[in-house]
Amino acid sequence: MGSGAGRTILVVGDSLSAEYGLARGQGWVALLEKRLAAERIAWRVVNASISGDTTSGGRSRLPALLRQHRPQVLLIELGGNDALRGLPLSMTEANLAEMARAGKAAGARVLLAGMAVPPNYGRSYGEAFMALFAKVAKAQGTGLVPFLLAGVADGPDAEAMFQPDRIHPRAEAHPRILDNVWPALKPLLR
Repeated sequence: MGSGAGRTILVVGDSLSAEYGLARGQGWVALLEKRLAAERIAWRVVNASISGDTTSGGRSRLPALLRQHRPQVLLIELGGNDALRGLPLSMTEANLAEMARAGKAAGARVLLAGMAVPPNYGRSYGEAFMALFAKVAKAQGTGLVPFLLAGVADGPDAEAMFQPDRIHPRAEAHPRILDNVWPALKPLLR
């Protein structure tokens, strides 16, 4: 078995990771593959992200993905669609916790990508939603990207960073998204 054999990062996410509205190869997951190659870090990236997916969908898909890909690192980027649909925070939290447990049970190091909701959802809901990612990461002992869209959604040129739907980042935003993920991901690639 070569040194790169079996070193897999599995990304289970939604449209933010599935290159929604972008040309192939412009999303942060594709940019991650390029960065790993440029830094000669021999890991394979499997992007199992589906636009519109929720934590329930990811939870139901995860066991088969873990069996198929046997990742050493599982990156979970889900929850935004739960919030957009107004699903109970307790359900989102339980699904993320179960996905983290399943990943760890399968031998993977787990990284959660935190998300925020637009301010029109109300401050208390927004704060509780954002806090649940840190809560799950702490309870499950996983890594955490505090806010996947830091510097994109809350930056000075936030409006210019998004496609016309104001939900999905433009290609120009994806290098910044990768820069948000990288410091939390790189230590897991030891």
